[in-house]
Amino acid sequence: MTDTRITRDEVARVARLARLALSDDELNALRDDLDAILGYVAKLSELDVSEVEPTTHAIPLEMPTRRDEVVQTLSRDEVLSNAPSAEDGMFKVPTILEGGN
Repeated sequence: MTDTRITRDEVARVARLARLALSDDELNALRDDLDAILGYVAKLSELDVSEVEPTTHAIPLEMPTRRDEVVQTLSRDEVLSNAPSAEDGMFKVPTILEGGN
C-alpha cells in the first residue's frame, strides 16, 4: 500500500514512546488499523457541516435550576452534633498521613 496516512516507523515511534514492545507482525497490523482509522477521520473532514449547529450533547438536556436564595442553615453546633467525633468546633478524623497529630 503506497497511499498510507501513517508509516510503520511512525507506529514504532509511538509504540516506543508508550513503552510498548510490539513484534513486527503487531506493528504491521497496528499500522493497518491506524491507517484505516485515519482514513475514516479524513472522510469525516470532507463533510459540509456549515449548516449544523454546534452541540455539547447528542440529546437536548434541560438542567433544572432553582432560585439562589439565602436560607437558614444549621448552626455549627447542630452540624457537629451529628459527627462521630468533634474537637474545638471542628470534625475530628483519624490521621491518615504519617507525622500528623
